[in-house]
Amino acid sequence: MGTKVYFSSWRGEKIDNRDKLSENWVESTYNFPVQYSASGNATAFVGWEGIALFRDDIDVVRLATEYASQYQKYSEACGRCAPGRWGGRILYDLFDKIARGDGDFSDLTHLKEVSETMMETSKCEIGKTVPVPLLILIKEFEEEFIKLIKNKTKSKDYDNNVNYNALVTAPCTDACPAHVDIPAYIEGVRDFRFDDSLKATRQTMPLAHTCGRVCPHPCETACRRTNIDEPISIMELKRIGADYETDHNLDFIHPVIQKAKNGKKVAVIGGGPAGLTGAYYLALDGIEVDLFEALPVLGGEVAVGVPEYRMPIDKYNQDIELVKSVGVNIYLNSWIDVNKMREFEKKYDAILVATGTRISKKVDCANERPEIQGYWGAIDFLDKINLYEKYGYKLTQEDRIKHNINNEYVDLTGKTIACVGGGFTSMDVVRCSIRAGAKRVIMLYRRDEATIIKNTTYEEYHEAVEEGVEFIFYSAVEKMIDEKDVLKHLHINKFKMQSDSNGGRPKLVKVHGGDFMIDVDYLIPAVSQSADLSLLPPEWNIELTSWKTIKTNGRDYMTSKRGVFAAGDVEYGPMTIVNAVGQAKRASSVISRFVQTGEISLTDNEIMEEHLRKLGVYNKKEKISGWLAGQKRSESEKLSVDERKTNNREVNFGFTAEEAISEAERCMRCYYISMVAR
Repeated sequence: MGTKVYFSSWRGEKIDNRDKLSENWVESTYNFPVQYSASGNATAFVGWEGIALFRDDIDVVRLATEYASQYQKYSEACGRCAPGRWGGRILYDLFDKIARGDGDFSDLTHLKEVSETMMETSKCEIGKTVPVPLLILIKEFEEEFIKLIKNKTKSKDYDNNVNYNALVTAPCTDACPAHVDIPAYIEGVRDFRFDDSLKATRQTMPLAHTCGRVCPHPCETACRRTNIDEPISIMELKRIGADYETDHNLDFIHPVIQKAKNGKKVAVIGGGPAGLTGAYYLALDGIEVDLFEALPVLGGEVAVGVPEYRMPIDKYNQDIELVKSVGVNIYLNSWIDVNKMREFEKKYDAILVATGTRISKKVDCANERPEIQGYWGAIDFLDKINLYEKYGYKLTQEDRIKHNINNEYVDLTGKTIACVGGGFTSMDVVRCSIRAGAKRVIMLYRRDEATIIKNTTYEEYHEAVEEGVEFIFYSAVEKMIDEKDVLKHLHINKFKMQSDSNGGRPKLVKVHGGDFMIDVDYLIPAVSQSADLSLLPPEWNIELTSWKTIKTNGRDYMTSKRGVFAAGDVEYGPMTIVNAVGQAKRASSVISRFVQTGEISLTDNEIMEEHLRKLGVYNKKEKISGWLAGQKRSESEKLSVDERKTNNREVNFGFTAEEAISEAERCMRCYYISMVAR
């Protein structure tokens, strides 16, 4: 469903209802930013591909003036090209001149000339696109401009208090769940200002080491460079600033100066990516934060689940130390139960639950019994491997007996492992199994290769294949077969995709006669995880989702219990690190205002971010000209298969300085300005 408009021109679609009664207005197919909660509804929207007016009484001249003003402020701070910097000043001056009643007809001609020059010669997209909606306003509402020039009168809202809110975005930034200012941190690399690069990242993403290594980088899918040749290697460029800070033993670079303590206290339950992120930004805002973690180490599933070869713990610990450096109080080995939560309700001004999803779900096959030796949940399996590899925690005698391990660490020498799944956790399981010495490692997955790549990354899948992992697609476990509670075989069903004769989506159907058997020593389910919600007092009546996670509205992250918030996997279910970070950053913003005012609210920019995501910032059909195509994407050096598959050394070396700068220079700096009037 689109938006009811008075007039709109956006991405090739023009809707003109100026000669119609409002009840007969034709809707645009686009979801323009209209609803603005307590801030009031928008009356107009201006952006990089056009305009949308939602009422018939808009002062279009003032609207154009304010949009030009937003760009003029930006361009003077940027100053990277003359067309942008001086063009921004000229646009604003001329529009303002007309709006205040001092305009001449020659000003309209000059505006068109300057706009066309900027569109042709500006170095980046913001300078090229700002004139687009301004030219539309001049063309479609020319009589409004002419009337002011003829009569030498001010535009009707020139002296009125109209609220205009603008947000600078980019396709990559919009696609990032944490809304990281990606062009800014790439620009920092290109300018050899790695401190600026890191500061830009940490505006919304404190875990720069982590998300520079293990992010699924949805931003790269929305990179406009893809429309020319290949997307920018956005994820790898993110780690440059963080590695620079660490390698040169610099003091931590924070995005803002920490505020003085304001007397408010918040409890954060869980020390994974969501908990660390929420704690960091709350502490920067002057709030006293106590963070409670059930494990003996900080970092959550990234620390004990993500393998050392992907996420070296010394790098992750730098992100953790950043959080500690702003005064967050850390309590390890702290299991929080219902009684503690009741105490916290009285002791703290708010609570952020970020406990993740650390219970492995079942495969759902016949004879699936936890007591069978060889049946080992993915979360516990990865815990045991990584607590030893990263922290030196040895297997207990009980664990060694339970899982038939003869060493103080997970040693799978000579064993056959089958993992069921198709996401990051399952990929970690199989690649860790290779490094633990398994003679055969199999991934069973109900879908195809393309889907598993979509669920993880191209690099992750192909590195697993190189290391010797066998992928059996369109397969599922029918039954576990044991001998006296010791796993021996798996009965496997084979499936295929079958077209729908009615034109619907293809369906997965079982192949009759396609069943087969696999001899295995271990079955490791990694199909999904569930949350342990035993800490929630029943009398709080906190609403849950159908997935048995904590329900919020997905915007301000407060639960049905006032003052209790949730973010990360415990709110949404198993997700990516960057999703957890994005949720926790938003939750911390809301909590910071809540503990001081008692109100739940979003900022204008947060509301605009939501609207732009619905509208769509990236246009994959856009034809891009003016840039040299065929500029090959930089590839960082990786450990060879033989060098990596028997150890936990970091696989990806990251870019050299030359590679990083070369890659950063491919960025087209695709900033856009969007603005609403209210």
